[in-house]
Amino acid sequence: MATKAHLPISEIGLATPKLFTRIRTTIESAFYQNNVIPVLTVNQAYDLAKNAPGTIITSQKVERAEELGLPSDAKVLLFNDGNITGRQARLRRLVNKENEDQFASLLRDVEFATHRKKLYHAQVYVGLDKEFMVKAHLLIPEGYENLLYNWVLNFQIVDEKTTRIYNDSVLLDEGDIYILSDPDQYPPQFSEGLALFEEKSNCACLLGMKYFGEHKKGTLTLAWSIAQRNGYTACHGGQKQFHLGKDKDKVIGVFGLSGSGKSTITLSDHNQKFDITVLHDDAFIISNKDASSISLEPSYFDKTQDYPLTNPQSKYFLTIQNCGVTTDQNNNIVPVTQDIRNGNGRTVKSKFATPKRAYRFEKSCDAIFWIMKDSSLPPVIKIKSPALASVMGATLATKRTTAEYIKGEDPNKLVIVPYANPFRLYPLAQDYYKFKDLFQNRKVECYIINTGFFLNKKITPQVTLGLIEDIITMNTEFIPFGPYSELEYAPINGFDVDFDNCEYGKMVKDRMMDRLEFIQNNDEIDKLPEEAIQALKNTIQQAK
Repeated sequence: MATKAHLPISEIGLATPKLFTRIRTTIESAFYQNNVIPVLTVNQAYDLAKNAPGTIITSQKVERAEELGLPSDAKVLLFNDGNITGRQARLRRLVNKENEDQFASLLRDVEFATHRKKLYHAQVYVGLDKEFMVKAHLLIPEGYENLLYNWVLNFQIVDEKTTRIYNDSVLLDEGDIYILSDPDQYPPQFSEGLALFEEKSNCACLLGMKYFGEHKKGTLTLAWSIAQRNGYTACHGGQKQFHLGKDKDKVIGVFGLSGSGKSTITLSDHNQKFDITVLHDDAFIISNKDASSISLEPSYFDKTQDYPLTNPQSKYFLTIQNCGVTTDQNNNIVPVTQDIRNGNGRTVKSKFATPKRAYRFEKSCDAIFWIMKDSSLPPVIKIKSPALASVMGATLATKRTTAEYIKGEDPNKLVIVPYANPFRLYPLAQDYYKFKDLFQNRKVECYIINTGFFLNKKITPQVTLGLIEDIITMNTEFIPFGPYSELEYAPINGFDVDFDNCEYGKMVKDRMMDRLEFIQNNDEIDKLPEEAIQALKNTIQQAK
């Protein structure tokens, strides 16, 4: 699948209203100014970032640099953003009919202000298989070369090889993605910054946003929207395939917020007990036609919190953000990781971080795991009803991490983030129906895994990984979860479920009621269909 560009003049303007909205036309026009410099290769992006003021050139060489389009002596670059080191979802705004004129007016001033700056324009592909590849454009001013370099490394830069694949893909009735970013512009009415999206026309404007994660997730947000409109389920999670022998392979997807354990689960080699291929640990799509899957990115955007320099994974760092720096015993310039300087230190890691990597799984997805940190739930629950399975994903309960910057919020507060995807631009009901279709018509199984505490006992990664191993090898016995007919759990020593304890039974019911209250109080864009609400009500009514 490819996106539209370079239209014949007969299709330019009102003849193609989806591609020529007031917002998109204003954003795209900025890309053609004579102060814009095209960035055409990874090597060019590296040179710009390396020579940008404030860049720290570490002593670490990029592993297999030439295979990534970089010079053989390329070094890992480090750049720090300032105080804000996480995403700010509260600054996101969506264009609609009521505010279109207001934002179009603002964007005209934003575009005008860019004429005083040198700007860089890079292009990448999002989606790594001819069944789904969309082109994205980023425009960003001088001084933010490291942001551009990270973006080019995170996605797939437009080059000769990938363009041949792109040209062989099916043309979508969608325009290219356009993102205009100016981290130095703070409009008076948005003094803390603005992330503006017009979903229908695949464009965005990021103002006052220095954190790379805003640019990565902003791009994915628009790509997921395109996928959702064209027969795919958008997935903020990880996916891997276990090769268990002829006709026994299993593909699982795990869904959770950054820091929930999805990367740990996705990238784990299970002590080499299995032959495993990874699709990605953060962004992919599942076809509602055949449950096959496609990765959207080649690289990994990972926390450095768990990576002391002795960790073997650190050799795959390409860039580092928001980490300290020091010199070692050999006077080498090295990063100080483990979130000593601040929370949410980050790295873009290369595709070589996983020994076996695929960009597409033709094998259909077998199971989806919702990762929750809900102390009322045992380590694993199996959901038998497609409607309940989907609504439990829509009410995924967890705790935020430093990846999301929310001023003044208690980090221990339990929050509900539908499908662990806070980046959705379209109505929540569309995700509900897409996931329900996978459970009902593609026979995908659904589980909840708790990676936090069960009551007061910590559930370790070893317990979680062991459960997944038993599930994919069909060595797990599931029994009824108390009075709930559509829920089952796997008994595990040390994590005893006791519904004879009235306090525990009330705790489970109360958490279910929290979910019901959440979906009943949703606004219009997050409104779920009545069948979803009823599925949860029916479950709650079974509580003793």
